[in-house]
Amino acid sequence: MTRRGWLYFAAMGVIWGLPYLLIRIAVREISPPLLVFIRTGGAALVLVPLAAAGGVLVPAIRHWRDVLLYTVVELAIPWVFLFGAERHLPSSLSGLLVAAVPLVAAVIAWLTGSEHVDLRRVAGLVLGIAGVAVLVGFSVSGGQLLAVLSIGAVVVGYALGPWVVAHRLRDVPPMGVIAWSVLLCAIGYAPAAFLNLPTRPLSASVIESAIALTVVCTIIGFLFFFALISEVGAVRATLVTYVNPAIAVLLGVAVLGEPFGPATVAGFVLILGGCYLASRHTRRGARRGPPFPDAAPVADTPGMSAPRGGRGPAPNETAGGIDADPGAITP
Repeated sequence: MTRRGWLYFAAMGVIWGLPYLLIRIAVREISPPLLVFIRTGGAALVLVPLAAAGGVLVPAIRHWRDVLLYTVVELAIPWVFLFGAERHLPSSLSGLLVAAVPLVAAVIAWLTGSEHVDLRRVAGLVLGIAGVAVLVGFSVSGGQLLAVLSIGAVVVGYALGPWVVAHRLRDVPPMGVIAWSVLLCAIGYAPAAFLNLPTRPLSASVIESAIALTVVCTIIGFLFFFALISEVGAVRATLVTYVNPAIAVLLGVAVLGEPFGPATVAGFVLILGGCYLASRHTRRGARRGPPFPDAAPVADTPGMSAPRGGRGPAPNETAGGIDADPGAITP
């Protein structure tokens, strides 16, 4: 990777490791539906005009059914469940549990015949599940089990979103898909948001967290991610998945004083090790190109489509043999 690619990668590791901390603070006084509306509505105000200027809104809306499906499984359901769960779970634990997304993505790929099942991948799945069991068994009390199940819904949604892109929106510009998704999600949550307006003034920390979640983690996050894809390719860009949970844990421990013990370390290592084994390509396996393939890559200027033959890798190129999906890392 280039030096600029490494800088983008480091920035994304922080930007998408940060949301779990901000969510934990914001949901103290803001309801999950209202926070979803704030985050998607604010993002729509910036991303929709950029997508329109890049000429990618119309191509995306021609596939409105699939865009709507992607919006539901990747944003509308996961975000409200994640925000609700973080009212009861430490931000670091939420980040680690969401790190299991590649495990579910691997299962979906196997069930749909997109990937070959072998002993190594099965071992990876077992290893990852063991990591989740360690985290839940040693870090979760009985009253938090519903929140853990909510995180499970988040994980499934984050795994299904990239599958929809890979199989239904493969040739649609990603900036157009994301722009329509945040707009549709904001519109859908508007009624619930207005029914859940705060009844008392919000504290400064909550307001700052909501703003940072919208501006830094959503608007800047997506723009940087598109730039990262342009610089290093779609598949290499998704390796940031392995950095985000560590950042979430460090921030939760350092800022909120959340617990950090042997179970956290063991669960983290087992989950990421399992994800690596379960999602790594084999020579015999049927390769699946990245959900946002180079058939419609993103140029250096976010929102603008680049011509074919850009700097990104070929659709079947993998980074170190790891196959991950852009949509699967959206926190």
